[in-house]
Amino acid sequence: MADDALSPTCCRPEPHPEPSARLSLWPGRARYSGPSLELDMHSGSVTCLAVGEEAGFTVETAADGVRRTARSALIRPRVAHRIDAHGGRMTFCYVEPGSATERACREALGAGGEPVTVSAAAELDLVRRLCAAPERAERPDLDPRVRAAVRRLLAEPHLPDGATEYAVAAGLSRSRFLHLFRAETGTSFRRYRMWARMLRAARALRDFGTLTAAAAEAGFASPSHLSSTFHATFGVRPSRVLGAGCVIVDEVRVPGADSGVVAGDLSLRAR
Repeated sequence: MADDALSPTCCRPEPHPEPSARLSLWPGRARYSGPSLELDMHSGSVTCLAVGEEAGFTVETAADGVRRTARSALIRPRVAHRIDAHGGRMTFCYVEPGSATERACREALGAGGEPVTVSAAAELDLVRRLCAAPERAERPDLDPRVRAAVRRLLAEPHLPDGATEYAVAAGLSRSRFLHLFRAETGTSFRRYRMWARMLRAARALRDFGTLTAAAAEAGFASPSHLSSTFHATFGVRPSRVLGAGCVIVDEVRVPGADSGVVAGDLSLRAR
């Protein structure tokens, strides 16, 4: 059944102190902890630190078909890959490439320029430290023109303005702006805008509990457009995540374990 034709739901307070899955949101980053959900091949917009909570997992990359065994893996943006956790629980941390958080991940795993870096260690302590140390609201290392573009993308991801409009605002040609954006952020303008829209969509799902509202808030043409983009980015449909009993928590706006909203045994609706 399509995600935009699901039966009614609403959101309700978290009924248990330890939900089966949790999606935590911060400015520019997110963390999912819960069932592995049998991810399909996908390609992320930002860097992903994947950690097997209970056991190892395998990472298969589309480019070479190689399957790497790991307890932790750092996966660069735009790398098509599939993770098989054999039904175990996983933690996925999504962080902006080039950020202080990502640099800490790369240092911990000894990552170089390779698409995927694997480790035999379960880096859950690293995850806890990273999530306890808030990222700066804005990255001072970015070119001011790119910093302004990133600020606008995070604040207004739903607007239809594309690279041309952002280039004009930066006083650059479109090609120069796109090149500078990729060089400064480590990902493309299109991918970063997709990431900003995903963060907005997750917050809208938390607030309103419907794919229709989340799609409208984040600038997607329809709930099915949001669902297909989410699947291409994370390897799973949003209904599957919420169907796993996932609590969505905005860690900045409403900190604490009691502030989340859970879908649990309820199903999404589009309206």
